[in-house]
Parts: sequence; structure tokens; C-alpha cells
Amino acid sequence: MALWRIIIAMVRELSTFYYVPALLDYAATQRQPEPVSVMVSLQTPVCNFGKPAIDFSLPGVDGNIWTLNDCKGERGLLVMFICNHCPYVKAILDRLVRDTRELRDLGVNSVAIMSNDPSQYEEDSFENMKRVAAERDFPFPYLLDETQAVARAYGAVCTPDFFGYNADLELQYRGRLDASRKETAPEDARRDLFEAMKQVAETGKGPEEQIPSMGCSIKWNDA
Repeated sequence: MALWRIIIAMVRELSTFYYVPALLDYAATQRQPEPVSVMVSLQTPVCNFGKPAIDFSLPGVDGNIWTLNDCKGERGLLVMFICNHCPYVKAILDRLVRDTRELRDLGVNSVAIMSNDPSQYEEDSFENMKRVAAERDFPFPYLLDETQAVARAYGAVCTPDFFGYNADLELQYRGRLDASRKETAPEDARRDLFEAMKQVAETGKGPEEQIPSMGCSIKWNDA
């Protein structure tokens, strides 16, 4: 009886010896999942009323160098951090062009700044910035913040991120364009940004109640 037990134990040990390496060989041949690029969504902080706009000097898709003074309007300035690839930006782009065009008629100019690291998204390259600006007929300068120094100075966190200033270039709005997220809001959605900047143009003051903008995190080049 003891002999049979010894034989059974030996068989089990041999089967384990041969089976485990085979199992490991099989596992090694299986395709591993590709790493997934995660698109992080963030909300902007509350408005720091009265904070002065920060000067910059950045190249535009039109071939010119633009400064803060070049961009400002008689009654205010809207500084927008946007990009080409972000679904939040794409969802509002037509409305953004419409609203900035109407705000210009009220004396509020606008400027868009692209601060993403284009090596992470080819769609955000300078050549594609030129293409998008031409296709959409942007009524504002579209500038490249290659070093990301301007985005950091402003405290921009996502695309889109809006900074609305009055005639004295004091911050009065840090909210959303409208209720759109990755999908465009209904046609009758309230035009939060337009109404706020219209108020800024008329009174120099932004609304006390503001709903944060939401968008893709800025793609920092040290991430």
C-alpha cells in the first residue's frame, strides 16, 4: 500500500513539472492589452474677481506675434485656452465663433491660446491650428503657447478654459460657454459666457453666480 502511495506522489510531481512550464509558455504567447490613453476631464476654479490679465507675446496662425495689448478690446477681452482634438471644444466650436463675433460688436475682443503638448496629439500641431482657424473662420487670433508658460501663468487647467476681463483687464468671468459637455447642448440652452461678457461690457462687472467650465486637462509636456 505504501508503494502505491509513493508511485502516485511521483506521478503527480512529474505532471506538475511538465505542465507548469507548458502553461507558462502558453501565457507568454498571448497578446497583452495595449496601454490606454486616458482623457481626464477637469473643472475650472471659481473666478478670482479683479485679478489682472497677464501679458504675453505669442505667435499666431496668421504669422504675427500677438501681445495682450494687441488683443484687448475697448470694453474687455476674453482669453480662451482651447485646442483642436478635445471633444469638449469641438462640441462648442460653432457657438464659440458665433459668440465671439457678437462680443466683438459689443467692444469685447477675444483671443484663443493653444498650450497642449502637440507630441501627445498630432491634431494639436501648429499646422492643424492653421487649418482649423481657416476652416472655421476664427474671428480672433489663434496663438501657440509652445513653452506652456502662458497657460501656467494664467492657471489654465483644461480646454476650454475661459478668462473674461473688463476694459481695465480685471478678471470678471471664469465660467462655461453653455451647458454643453462632450455633446452640444440644445439650441435653446442659456448662453452663459455671452450673457456674462455682455454684462461685463455694459457694467465692467461679471455675474456673481458662475458655473465652471469643464474640459480635457491641458496636456503638459512634463506629464
